[in-house]
Amino acid sequence: MRAAWYDQFGEAPEVLRVGELPDPEPGPHQVVVALHTSAVNPSDVRKRAGAFPDLLDHGPIIPHSDGAGVIEAVGEDVHPGRIGERVWVYQAQHVRRAGTAASRVAIDAGRAVSLPESVDYATAACLGIPAMTAHRCVFSDGPVVGQSILVTGGAGRVGHLAIQWASQSGARVIATASNAEDAEACREAGAMAVVNHREAGWAERVVEANGSKKVDRVVEVEFGENFAETIETLCVGGVLAAYGSWHRPVLELPFYRMMYLDLLLRAVIVYDMPESAKTQAMHDIDMALNAGWLRPRIGRRLPLAEVAEAHQAVDRAIEDRSEQLAELERLVARQRAHAERRVSETIEAAEERARAAAKRESELQARIDRLERELGDR
Repeated sequence: MRAAWYDQFGEAPEVLRVGELPDPEPGPHQVVVALHTSAVNPSDVRKRAGAFPDLLDHGPIIPHSDGAGVIEAVGEDVHPGRIGERVWVYQAQHVRRAGTAASRVAIDAGRAVSLPESVDYATAACLGIPAMTAHRCVFSDGPVVGQSILVTGGAGRVGHLAIQWASQSGARVIATASNAEDAEACREAGAMAVVNHREAGWAERVVEANGSKKVDRVVEVEFGENFAETIETLCVGGVLAAYGSWHRPVLELPFYRMMYLDLLLRAVIVYDMPESAKTQAMHDIDMALNAGWLRPRIGRRLPLAEVAEAHQAVDRAIEDRSEQLAELERLVARQRAHAERRVSETIEAAEERARAAAKRESELQARIDRLERELGDR
């Protein structure tokens, strides 16, 4: 089979190779899927860059967790009637070496999910990590009908799907985006209002957009960077469901502030979701696909031979996000410095007024003393 793989960590063009590898055989409870598409997620490029140092301990990695294709062989205990079935697959390269960046993959039959005929393979390849993560972030604590939900980074792959899940389920959705194009994408997905998260103090505008009420739930793309703002948007009893904190993974939390909000903090990752949550997500994804409204955003379409460019495109998106966050930090720093100067100037002005008042008081006291002496002389 044709496949891409890496046997060392590093930059995509330097470590990713494309060539021929042996075809996989189905093991017990497995199916072999002839893949039409493979999706690149941020976790895939981070693995390739060395985020998990022991990943290569047992040999080369065929990257990517998500993909779509047709079942062409089944293993023991899998009904042969599944041969020829169109499917989308997820968790292909999780706790194992063989992902979807290949023409075939052998995978647990439960990770190969039936795909409606109306859905193309490119869309199907985006239903694993993005759609299931978004589903868990929105529904992990029950129905959301009538709730208000903030989705940060609403034009991103997970955020865009989270907006769709929430709005289609009867929630009022407010999203954040950093430019007009992304803001429009959020509105098309179902957001009722969009706030620019590159502006300092954007939490106030979220609350204003929600009718001066705080939101019930936040679906968070960057927990560490955004926490100081997102906590200002949440009502008592609110939920903060975060699926990323890449740029600031460690931070100090205000426990008592969170306690008095009765805040529920939920960290979400597809791989370790309960199987019941995965099953529910697969069921709901199937219903949404058949209804025709679940629409993942697809950035680019490239052949397998250009897998390194696909990784670089995701790398660049992460770098762009880092620069946006850095610019926001600089803006906040400038505004803080300006506020501190204003405070300093106010203090200095107050001190000057106090000195002037003291001088006047001293002069008045001197006049009183002089008058008293003059009266005494008389």
